[in-house]
Amino acid sequence: MNRIAHRIVAASVLAMVVLAGASPPTTEPTATVQIENFSFMPRELTVPAGTTVTWVNKDDVPHTATAVGDTPLFDSNALDTDDTYSFTFKQPGTFPYYCKVHPHMTGKIIVQ
Repeated sequence: MNRIAHRIVAASVLAMVVLAGASPPTTEPTATVQIENFSFMPRELTVPAGTTVTWVNKDDVPHTATAVGDTPLFDSNALDTDDTYSFTFKQPGTFPYYCKVHPHMTGKIIVQ
């Protein structure tokens, strides 16, 4: 075999080895909660563990998405119109949350 043929064979073998060892890209599941009309929509959301939930404020006033508890698992701080906040739920459980600015606004994330 000549040099060019050797290089083509070597490049082909290298490409096959690289492709055989490549793993497909992984994507975490995602979900969205809209904040509209002083409500979280959906109010209750069930997701698998590892899901990243993103809250999007569509109201004209600030809101938060804050986990219930003395030391909240997540807290978006104030979200202005069209601001977003994301949190990845790694462990199963039920996670109630509310808006600190408007405490009557409540929601729940259920992680399976």
